Amino acid sequence: MKDMALTDHLEELRSRLIRVAIILIVSFMACYGFGEQLQEILLLPLRDALGVEGKVVFLGLLDKVLSQFQLAFWSSIIVSSPLWFREAWLFIRPGLYDKEAKVIRPFVFVGFILFCLGVCFGYFIVFPNTFSIMMEFGVGDVEATISLRDYIVLSLKVLVFLGVLFQLPNIMLILGFMGLVDKKSLSSYRRYVIAAFAVLSAILTPPDVITQLALLIPLITLYEIGLWSVALIVEPFKKKQDLMEVD
Repeated sequence: MKDMALTDHLEELRSRLIRVAIILIVSFMACYGFGEQLQEILLLPLRDALGVEGKVVFLGLLDKVLSQFQLAFWSSIIVSSPLWFREAWLFIRPGLYDKEAKVIRPFVFVGFILFCLGVCFGYFIVFPNTFSIMMEFGVGDVEATISLRDYIVLSLKVLVFLGVLFQLPNIMLILGFMGLVDKKSLSSYRRYVIAAFAVLSAILTPPDVITQLALLIPLITLYEIGLWSVALIVEPFKKKQDLMEVD
């Protein structure tokens, strides 16, 4: 652990934010170059749900251009996630003791994996089920006309949001190492967390029980993984450190 003054922390934060900005700019340019391919990948779940009964259109002269910029921006966040995860770790690292850093370091990689799992969960599970149900909801024999720009912005925001949401076990581990939570406190919060997840699932998904459960169950699973990670990793580690200090 390195002692740093407030000005040093702010300078370090500024440096890391500049590096993250550079990473995002480079990633943005790369994603913009592959914009057409990325757009086709992103449209696949929607087109499968629409079938021959709908089409994707752009409604304004600038919609197609703006949608490409927004596609490149949100895609760059996903694509460059390993690099900005690393920058986040390098910012946190000086505030940890060596023994804490050794334990937490692997979870930076785990955080990246969880982020990717969240994105894949949204693309392969949430999108197909949600789109299919929405297309079948209400009056039939009506052609759907979907705005390209609205779809790209909404879908990518959802993917990034789910990627961040899947960081829950990592956040719980960090809070555990900081001494802010333990197994007992997390267990006592369980009922309130599940209720909050149920509300969140109802807001983010169509009024369909199956789709809501498809989001709710993974969220509850993530919380349980975080809880047991704190119980099986953090608490034994802290007990071991306390015994070593006593000796």
